[in-house]
Amino acid sequence: MKSILVPVEKHDLITSMLECAARIAGMFSGTVEGVALRLPQISVVGPDPVVTVTFPRAEQEDLEILATARHIFDAYFASEAARSFPEDQRPRHRWRAGDPVDDAALASLARVYDLTVVGRPQSGTAGPRMTTLEAVLFESGRPLLIAPPEAPRSLGERIVISWNCSSESARTVAYAMPLLVRAREVTVLTVEGAVAPGPSGKELADCLAAHGIEVRELTVLAGGRKPGEAILDEARRLGGDLLIKGAYTQSRLRQMIFGGATNHILWHTEMPVFMAH
Repeated sequence: MKSILVPVEKHDLITSMLECAARIAGMFSGTVEGVALRLPQISVVGPDPVVTVTFPRAEQEDLEILATARHIFDAYFASEAARSFPEDQRPRHRWRAGDPVDDAALASLARVYDLTVVGRPQSGTAGPRMTTLEAVLFESGRPLLIAPPEAPRSLGERIVISWNCSSESARTVAYAMPLLVRAREVTVLTVEGAVAPGPSGKELADCLAAHGIEVRELTVLAGGRKPGEAILDEARRLGGDLLIKGAYTQSRLRQMIFGGATNHILWHTEMPVFMAH
């Protein structure tokens, strides 16, 4: 994981996002690359005949967004937090030149990075948006790391894999192998009853052990909890500092309407989550 992309805009989670990106880059002697993120353009659809009018942003507004994002990025890497990394884990960083990008352009750009770091979605417009996260998740073809509201003290030392036997989970575990082989502890966690047809957690643990990973398997009962609640509860109980989770085994629409493990975790996680679809 040599190239880490971070969309930068002004909100309370940006420090946690940059901290998570710096930690990942430091593990692999990689580079954190920042890019300015703008809100989507406003479109108005008029009826009879149907006409869509998009209001473009003023050039001055883009310049202000770019200047603010660049200042936030540079300030973090000049801060005491960034300088406190051990010498051999101090990440490189650079700013990607060009205009600010919207969610769709960010997702396209993310296709040529090993990992994109986004923030846990917040209600309203004061923080990271679900539209940004889902654009990268569904359109980049690459994994993403979801930063929690508070910057973590450690990342990737005690990894919990949420295993539900699905192809989405298998793909996410494959993307996460560079992190798994470095971890001190790895637990394959299965919530009984919240699984798709497929190999068991024990079979995944055997596969990881063949790669020299120290891993244990744990199956728990939901105990009246929703699957997403059970996953987060057990990951905290295990002392995990990174959760690996395949996204949306059920359809996104179904989870939006009826709820689901992915949807719950996206809105409630207090630890970093490594995710792919």
